[in-house]
Amino acid sequence: MRPRGAASLVFDTANYIFLALLGFLTLYPFWDTLIVSIIPMGEYLKSSVHLWPETVTFEAYAYLLSMGELWKSYSVTITITAVGTLINMILTILAAYALSKTELKGHRVIMFLILFTMLFSGGIIPTYIIIKNLGLMNSLWALMIPNALNTYNLIVMRSFFGSIPAGLEDSAKIDGCNELGVLFRIVIPLSMPGIATIALFYAVAHWNEFFHAVFYITDKNLWPLQLFLRGMLFENESAYSGGGDSPFLLGPAIKMATVMIATIPVMLVYPFFQKYFAKGALLGAVKE
Repeated sequence: MRPRGAASLVFDTANYIFLALLGFLTLYPFWDTLIVSIIPMGEYLKSSVHLWPETVTFEAYAYLLSMGELWKSYSVTITITAVGTLINMILTILAAYALSKTELKGHRVIMFLILFTMLFSGGIIPTYIIIKNLGLMNSLWALMIPNALNTYNLIVMRSFFGSIPAGLEDSAKIDGCNELGVLFRIVIPLSMPGIATIALFYAVAHWNEFFHAVFYITDKNLWPLQLFLRGMLFENESAYSGGGDSPFLLGPAIKMATVMIATIPVMLVYPFFQKYFAKGALLGAVKE
């Protein structure tokens, strides 16, 4: 190996310093959120930078976790995440497999109509009217049906399916497989990185569901987690400003604890999908 020159060493050093700073800027907001959620109000007011707690208290978490409404909203979010992602994947896989067949008559027209929805949408008010006329108000279906198929995810999945050699499918058909057999025995097993990636996209979107819930859900018993935590932040803000008689005047600790409660489940899931996510996102970007 050749000895490394001074320019190469300087570049590597600068590169490591830049990446270290970037990593710090990425991780510090999460660390600060965690620290603020477990320190007393007095310690929070001492400094605007919180690197390490002097005193640890879990009052904010104890108050939140003692609320039955929190667990009810958790169950709602888990339901829409599980059922919604299942609906998303069924529709996405079936549509992508059909559209990956270039011999399908009218597939170009169908793809144009699908891509058209990425550029133009019906808007908030027409969508709200449709949901109301369908009787989906205050129903969990209102959080799953309107977003049952994502155009971008469909295109990425179609790219995966289109990259599978046609010879494999022909061999399976010679052995007696029909189209569904080819899909479930050949195409899906070979596309697991892409399927896992798209499923993660859908699941995270459902877990963070907030915008549609604000419009379509008024019954507090059907509030998803994000909407419940929004209400908690408003309640805390009112109590902290003296406008209410809430039993917790923990200030920012409650805010940060709610953020952590909503974020931790997703953070725990990501490492298990990391290998699929990295591979799937890369392949989906270059296949088409």
